Amino acid sequence: MSGLRIDDPGLLALLQDGGRRGHYRLGLTDGGPLDRQAFDLCNRLLENPAGTAAVELSFGGARLTAETDTFLCVTGAPMPLAINGDERPGWEVHPVRAGDRIELGHPPVGCRAYLGIAGGFHAEPAFGSVATVLREGLGGLGSGRLAPGDLLPCTPVRERRRLYLPETARPRYTRQVTLRVIPGYQQHHFPRLAQRRFFGSRYTVTDRADRMGYRLEGPAVRADIDGILSEGICLGAIQLPADGQPIVLLNDRQTIGGYPKIGAALSLDLAPLAQQVPGGEVVFTPVSQHAAHNALHLARAFEASRTIRERRP
Repeated sequence: MSGLRIDDPGLLALLQDGGRRGHYRLGLTDGGPLDRQAFDLCNRLLENPAGTAAVELSFGGARLTAETDTFLCVTGAPMPLAINGDERPGWEVHPVRAGDRIELGHPPVGCRAYLGIAGGFHAEPAFGSVATVLREGLGGLGSGRLAPGDLLPCTPVRERRRLYLPETARPRYTRQVTLRVIPGYQQHHFPRLAQRRFFGSRYTVTDRADRMGYRLEGPAVRADIDGILSEGICLGAIQLPADGQPIVLLNDRQTIGGYPKIGAALSLDLAPLAQQVPGGEVVFTPVSQHAAHNALHLARAFEASRTIRERRP
């Protein structure tokens, strides 16, 4: 089968689909795209089914060669895109032909982009998904991160609408993010002064931020207990270990843990968090379960009505 050949994967390139579900009892986490919004919009522009496999590119610098005719789209952080040396805009479907050279530069802001193609990339699923989780050695093409010489299999596609997302409708990437936090049942283990410090301070993304979780640095916040019995951990859980520095857990998190948790970040806010590079600023604000529920419904309604246009010859 033909496809796209990896000449240079850049710093980190991973094959991701909608994620792996229903295997926590085996210790297998979700995986999947860190910026779900950009990933979903990539597939929507390509008219692919939701969750179709695409490549998550971290920090850019990738080079590929097309070995078939197809259509591609790049969304997420503004990585400069060039096809055969000609600059092309992101958030838009572009035709490529066998032999075309595809290059992605480094974004001025944000750090993760999604390269999708019409029909998606094909790989052998593991536990129902091709999502790559490096810690577990699952997904992708069977060898973890994508490497030079890898072929991303796909089927030829010669017709696709040239859909694009207008600039005014695209997500904005900045060097700071506010995370809405739903307090958890362990909140009472954090004294009132500690909670005020947590919600009233600014934290900085450290260089220990990856797909498992973002470690932050700022005023220490400590619980009145040293730990808890290990228990299941949800996406966005905010752990506070003995040093008092928050860890926001993401897609490749462990399935159980024993650090106290002050709450969990609203899932909507994890995409902009995952676009932060070391030095980015994070602020926490509390939100009720009711407000979080409403925010999710409003976000779904907004995404369904998001303006997508077609570029005609």
